[in-house]
Amino acid sequence: PVGVPLRYRVTTRRIGRDGKLIDFALVYALEWQRTGRGYRLDAVLQRIDSGAQPGVTRMLTMMLAPLVGEEVAYLVPADGSRIDLVDPGQLWERVTARMEKAGGEADRPEARQLARLIAALPAAERDRLATADIRALIAPANDAIPAAKASDDVDISIRHDGAQRTIAKVERACAPIAGKAQPLEIDNLWTVDTDTGLVLRERRQSWIVESGGEGRRLIEERVRALEPAP
Repeated sequence: PVGVPLRYRVTTRRIGRDGKLIDFALVYALEWQRTGRGYRLDAVLQRIDSGAQPGVTRMLTMMLAPLVGEEVAYLVPADGSRIDLVDPGQLWERVTARMEKAGGEADRPEARQLARLIAALPAAERDRLATADIRALIAPANDAIPAAKASDDVDISIRHDGAQRTIAKVERACAPIAGKAQPLEIDNLWTVDTDTGLVLRERRQSWIVESGGEGRRLIEERVRALEPAP
C-alpha cells in the first residue's frame, strides 16, 4: 500500500504482581514508499497507551518514551526477506541523549543507567530490538510464522480465503511461574494479506494449563493489528 497512511497498534496484556491483567499499547503511524528495487517504510511511534497505574509500566515507558515522535526509516527489499534500519547510529545517539536528558531533568538515575545500557549493547542487538514490531508486520521476515509442522509439540493449520492466508499454531511448553514449573499452551494466529505480504493481524495468547488439563488461565496476550489511518 504505497503512499497510504496506516495505523499499527501493538497491544499487550499480562498478569501483574497482584494477579490482575495489565495492558499497554504502542500506536504507530506508518507509510510505505518505493525506493530503488524495494521499499522504504517510515514509522513514527505516536503514543503509548496504558490502563495500568504509571508505576506498573514505568520501566517500559522510560525505555520507549524517547522514541515517541521519532521518525524511524526502514529499507525492505521487494521480497520482504529482511529489514534494515536507515542510519541506526544517528537514531541511537538521539534516543540515548533523550534518555540521559530526561533522567537528569527528573533526577531519575535509572533513566541514565538505561541509556548507558542501551548504548553498551552490540549494534545488532539494538537494531533487533528496534525492528521487532516491524519484522512481525512483514510475513517473509517474520520467523515466527511457520511454513509447516515442525515438531510433535506444535500444531499448525493453514487456511486460504481469497487474498488472505490464516495460519494458526499451538505450542506446548513448561515455564517457571510463581516458583514452580507450569505447563503452558501458546496460541498463535496470523492473518496475512497475500497481495502485499503484510501481516494484517497477529494474536499470541499464553495460557497456564490447569491441573488435570480441565481448564486454562490466560497470563499474557499480544495483538498486533494493521489498519488504514483514521
